[in-house]
Parts: sequence; structure tokens; C-alpha cells
Amino acid sequence: MLRSTFKTLHVSAVLLFSCACVHAQIATSISINKREFIAGESVIAEVIVTNHTGQELTLAGSTAQPWLTFVVTNNQGNPVSILKPNTFGAMKIKAGESLAKQVDLTEYFLLNTQGNFAVFASITDPQKRFSSATTNRLLFNLIPGRTYWSQKVGISDNKRVTGTREMKILTSSNGQKNQIYAQVADGASGVPLRTFLLGDMLTLRKPMVSLDGQRHMHVMFLSTPAMWVHCEIDSDGKMVKRDIHQAPAKGDPVMMAYGDGSVRVVNSILYDPVSVAKERAKIRKISDRP
Repeated sequence: MLRSTFKTLHVSAVLLFSCACVHAQIATSISINKREFIAGESVIAEVIVTNHTGQELTLAGSTAQPWLTFVVTNNQGNPVSILKPNTFGAMKIKAGESLAKQVDLTEYFLLNTQGNFAVFASITDPQKRFSSATTNRLLFNLIPGRTYWSQKVGISDNKRVTGTREMKILTSSNGQKNQIYAQVADGASGVPLRTFLLGDMLTLRKPMVSLDGQRHMHVMFLSTPAMWVHCEIDSDGKMVKRDIHQAPAKGDPVMMAYGDGSVRVVNSILYDPVSVAKERAKIRKISDRP
């Protein structure tokens, strides 16, 4: 899952392309990676802070007095439940510099049901060197997606069954492209534990889905007219394997489940991007002039 990160930005670019809210000597803005998400999918927010104080600042705080806080509300304006307190690291920002911090809101807020939401962030200096600054407010939607396939599996600890998980394949279409998602939900409550995008898919062929002996979910879908993507996901919602297959001279790749519990892709040519890049480099060298 994506962790929060820092990166330096050019001040001119920030002022040109961001809708920044300026408070005293600090300018702030917030953006999200898209406006529509499958419920449970990572919602990545990026906060940009520009230092106009004329001196270097180190923004740091504690759980009781954080320097960065997010507020997420539902369509009724009520705050969304917090999963854990903000525990962001310090940010050292030079005079005139802009830094961006990316945060996965699903790590900190209960964002696993469909609906309309809003988010904004506040920057506060516990040392009172500048006034607090609040970003712009953004709207985003969580949608359920269409369940293409689902299967409940048992989870165990030291060979003792402790509960169930529901493994799901979801599809979504925005009118321009079709996308396929993997989701792992709690088997008892149905609450999504993790949802993530597997890729864009073509609907010329139906996705193939199967479980192996380790209760891992395997899915293979057509991503381009000549390429199939095969993914293996465990019961914790982690991607175990992802590979790409090309169709042979006859027929399509097929995903087969075997008696030993394994699931394998047959009638395919495994695509190796490294080898393809080397072959392309050889072709360029042959065509080079002496």
C-alpha cells in the first residue's frame, strides 16, 4: 500500500497549475489522483506546501499536535470515522521551496462504502511561527463496481481456521475504457479490506478466474488485442505474481487448474519485456550508420 512521500516542486509550476489557498506566509493546495474510486481502493491525496516565510522551516508535530491534518466528510457533511491518528514524519522546507506529500487516505479513514465524499487538509505549526493554513476542498465518489466473480475462502493461523475472506473480481466502465479490479473483503461483514486496479481490459474475451490450493485468486484478462495479463492475489489482498502472455499461432492462452492445486497458464508465449528491449536495441544497432 502506498505510503506518504515527499517531493520537491518548482514554485512557478505550483503557482501556475495549482489552486493554492494562501494564508499569511504559507501557501497550500490539495489534489487527488482521480475523482471516482471503487469502494476500498486507495485514495491518494497530495498536499503541496510552499514556504514564503523567508526562512527554512521544519514542520513537525506529535499525535496530540500534528502539523498536517485531513478532514474527510460524507455527503451529509459528517466526518468520516478515523482508523488511526495522523503520524506523518517531519517536513523540512527551504525558503521559497515547495514540497508535496502524498498520503493514502484509506489508511487513515474508513472509506469502504459507496457514496460522495469531500476532503481538505490543514497545515499547523506547533511552534506558532506562522498562521494555520487550510487547503482547497475536493469532492470524490466511491462506487461499488460490478461483481464479476466471488468466492469465500477460509483463513487460518497455525492450521486453525480463524475466519473467512471473500475474494472478488470487480469490473468498472467509465464510458471510455473498461477496468478490472481485485478485492478482498471480510467474509462475515463484507467490508472490503483491500481493493486495487489490475488494469484496463478489452471485453472481446471474458476474464478467467480460479483459486489454487493455497487459496490464492488467479485472474487472466485480455489487455490488448495480442496481450493477456495474469495476476495472482493472496487472501490478504497482496499481489503475489503478475505476468504477461502473448497468444500463440493458434488459439488463445488458457488458465488451467490442476489436481495438485496449482493454476497455470497454457497455450501461451510468456512475454519478457527485457528480452524484447534487447532485441529492439540490436535492430537499432544494425541500422546505425558506420
